[in-house]
Amino acid sequence: MRRVWLLGVLFAMAVGAGSLFFTKGPLAVTIVQPERGVILRVYGLGTVEARILSRVGFEVGAALTALSADSGDSVTKGQELAILHSAEQEARVARARAAIAANEATLAKAAAAVMRAHAVLAEREATNRRQQGLVQRDIASIQRAEEAQRDEEVARADVAVAEADVAVIRAQGLDAAAALRQEEVLLAHHVLVAPYDALVVTRHAEPGAVVKAGDPIFTLINPQSVWIQAYVDEERAGQLALGQPGTIRLRSQPSAEFHGTVTRIGIDGHRGTVWTVQDGRLARVELTFGARDDRGRVEVTGDLPDAAAIVARPPAGAAEGRRTRVGEGP
Repeated sequence: MRRVWLLGVLFAMAVGAGSLFFTKGPLAVTIVQPERGVILRVYGLGTVEARILSRVGFEVGAALTALSADSGDSVTKGQELAILHSAEQEARVARARAAIAANEATLAKAAAAVMRAHAVLAEREATNRRQQGLVQRDIASIQRAEEAQRDEEVARADVAVAEADVAVIRAQGLDAAAALRQEEVLLAHHVLVAPYDALVVTRHAEPGAVVKAGDPIFTLINPQSVWIQAYVDEERAGQLALGQPGTIRLRSQPSAEFHGTVTRIGIDGHRGTVWTVQDGRLARVELTFGARDDRGRVEVTGDLPDAAAIVARPPAGAAEGRRTRVGEGP
């Protein structure tokens, strides 16, 4: 009897709760209307930078004799920027050129020696043929024939030596030419030129200063690579996309507008839960959010069920499955 009575009490309580839920009138809610084409405005702290920035200097050390650019100047690729004292290097270039001239003269002398050796060899060959013929006719002695043969062989060896001398001198000429090119390259390193079309941001040295190899003389940037690296609250960054066009305004120049595109993004969207109205009843749904504009409105980028409306301000008493009476909000 106790068990039956307890179950009866529980059943009565359940019936009373159900009648209370279903006898309440619809809950008045306000829903938001979707908008499209909303202009996104994002605010954040950042810096104006250049992706291509170069601190240029000389590959050799010496005293600066001239500077042809200053901070704020625009320069073109190959334009002269600075010059180092180069008298010592110019002397080395002159010495290398003199070595080439001497080599050319030595080569000419060696080539003449080769021609002389060939002429002597031709004479000795003719003499040897004549002596060998006389020996066969018993007109000349065998000793004379042997001497003629020996003289021809010596002359042929002299030709080989002369031709080898020419080969050595030509190789020395190639070495002298390489040495000249090296000295000319070092001389060219005494002139600093712009590596690309650039804007001079900073000049680090003055004429007369002695600089070492690698010391920066100018800081250059490529004007085409200037970008703004901004740090934006993830909640406000929203659904930015690569290649997305935008208008940029700086606090330092509030009246100026700069146009560009998004080239790098370091964040993604975020998620949250909202109340929705589906088939006349309340339901909680987790959505993916994107951008937040300057009026506090948030873009919904995914997971919103079809025919569902988002509740603008959940009223007191909101519960899953509660019937609603919909009104339109902003």
